[in-house]
Amino acid sequence: MCALCGVLGGAGHWTDQVHRPGLYAAAADPAERRRGRALRVAAARHVLAHYRLGLADWQGSAFVLSTATGKSEIVDDLGHLWPAAERLLGRPCDPLDPDLLERLEARTGESHG
Repeated sequence: MCALCGVLGGAGHWTDQVHRPGLYAAAADPAERRRGRALRVAAARHVLAHYRLGLADWQGSAFVLSTATGKSEIVDDLGHLWPAAERLLGRPCDPLDPDLLERLEARTGESHG
């Protein structure tokens, strides 16, 4: 399926707070869902910065993952983020990399300190 068809017809990923009638949703309000998505993007950006990657929300329906050199890829949801990052970089990205965890821990300490 082409990227546009995927964006227009996507069923949503479990990380997205999509309101579905008859089902409990943590964020039924559209503004609250947008805030939640913005927070998830911000958290992903902190992790991706370790690999010199950027992430942008694209119309609230997909993401644009980009390298420092300008290569980019549209990512349908956060579940496809790591494989896309590894494709763009041409190497594995370890979310448990000790340097990354140390960086994130230092950042968490700054925000709580």
